[in-house]
Amino acid sequence: MENRNNVTEFILLGLSKSKRVQILCFLFFLLCYLAIWLGNLIIMASITYSQLINQPMYFFLNYLALSDLLYTSTVTPKLMTDLLTGKKVISYHNCMTQLFTTHFFGGVEVCIITGMAYDRYVAICKPLHYAILMSRQRCNSILGASCAGGFLHSIGLFLLAIFLPFCGPNEIDHYFCDVYPLLKLACTDTHKIGFLVIANSGLMGLGIFVVLMASYFMILCNVRAYSAENRHKALSTCSSHITVVILFFAPVIFVYIRPATTLPEDKVFTLFYTIIVPMLNPLIYTLRNTEMKNAIRKVWCGARFWKGKSMI
Repeated sequence: MENRNNVTEFILLGLSKSKRVQILCFLFFLLCYLAIWLGNLIIMASITYSQLINQPMYFFLNYLALSDLLYTSTVTPKLMTDLLTGKKVISYHNCMTQLFTTHFFGGVEVCIITGMAYDRYVAICKPLHYAILMSRQRCNSILGASCAGGFLHSIGLFLLAIFLPFCGPNEIDHYFCDVYPLLKLACTDTHKIGFLVIANSGLMGLGIFVVLMASYFMILCNVRAYSAENRHKALSTCSSHITVVILFFAPVIFVYIRPATTLPEDKVFTLFYTIIVPMLNPLIYTLRNTEMKNAIRKVWCGARFWKGKSMI
């Protein structure tokens, strides 16, 4: 325990040592972060101020957008700040806090995506029981379970990291505090702890991914009996969900399913589920969703109309 006090701060090596590359990355991530806030706020406002909030699918989409904002905000602002500073330093306590919050909101997001898949499964495979199985009380319960699942996931990794002894060096080869780079710095044998991380993140992510893809396979089998119009609507909605699932889970599984090692490619794959996917989610869920586009048009165009009318 005393050895851990030898390290009071960590140095994040970031994405690149080139100043020119860092400036370009800053501009790129600034645009991404602005797009994340703009896109997800538009989705949240459009759902909240329309009738879509009463539909379970959009109830979950509203909270998915919120979790996207909170999730990426645990990483992106610090990353952009570090890209403009010479020495990328984070204190020990802030590092542990970032580890906990990142995995908490990431775990919540995974559980909400699972809840959305369950909603689509019930809507398409058991339409007569949909109103009962997806009542507002059930939706609130799924949301509460998502928060509890995210907490259990993050507290497990947090407890594994908080008791690790750090006695130097203190350079983290990443752009934020994650569990595998911290295990690499620990002054103890982390072989067994690495398997616990695989069970907590890698196998859990792989298991949820398999369940989600199995549910969508069952949905695709059921829509064959639908009319052409209803089949197109169901496939359009499910294709958005499948796209998000693949973009989010594929890099997560790549990073966490293997033993406690870090690879240069980890930074690129991590960027996908911490920044790129939260930026793409609003586009994925609106481009092929007529109800969502109509809600956005009604809420935002209507707001501009009334604002212009009041000025007259």
